[in-house]
Amino acid sequence: MSFFSWLFDATFTVGDQVVLWREVVGNLFGLASALGGMRRRVWAWPVGIVGNVLLFTVFLGAVFGTPDATNLLGQAGRQVMFVIVSVYGWTTWRAARTAARTAAASDATVDATSDGQILPRWANGRQRAFLVVAAVAGTLVLTPIFRALGSYEPVWADAWIFVGSVLATYGMARGWVEFWLVWVAVDLVGVPLLLSAGYWATASMYVFYGAFTLTGFFVWWRASRTLPAS
Repeated sequence: MSFFSWLFDATFTVGDQVVLWREVVGNLFGLASALGGMRRRVWAWPVGIVGNVLLFTVFLGAVFGTPDATNLLGQAGRQVMFVIVSVYGWTTWRAARTAARTAAASDATVDATSDGQILPRWANGRQRAFLVVAAVAGTLVLTPIFRALGSYEPVWADAWIFVGSVLATYGMARGWVEFWLVWVAVDLVGVPLLLSAGYWATASMYVFYGAFTLTGFFVWWRASRTLPAS
């Protein structure tokens, strides 16, 4: 059996729950990506993409024949959107790092202490309004669509997790401090939904993510006060 075959099929049991190892591994990649994001490292994006691919197969349980045959379309769909937005974030952060290093190399007065890391900043009024409107409108639009496709109830929660996750990832790519708070709102809804659907490993990681995202918020907040404006 190849490693990939093992990773796809391997399970372990917690109480009466069968848990896929790729659900655990996918979430560990997500945690590593979040840690890299908090430290503003470019490698956070490709690491996150690996986790997204693994979790996509987990949340379409009925499609991939996993022990838990529940489909969470919002959870699965957001993995696809994560990959798309992560490519944008990866490109943006790489460009910012290259520009910073080029400027530092050509001008000795340029501060290079950030090693080309993206500079955290607060979103302006229009950008915050965009986040709020997109969050509400996206959830309202996707809820009946996900319900028609057979997503798990309460469908509005699945829709919000999808929309909020995309907005948070986009905010991270733009360097907005508020993206951490969007993640907190996603975690607050995601934990009870995942527990009710039987995805114990991911729900447990969401509990940890909730504390981690609050920490990340304060780290970026402090950085936004000490680094020069972008």
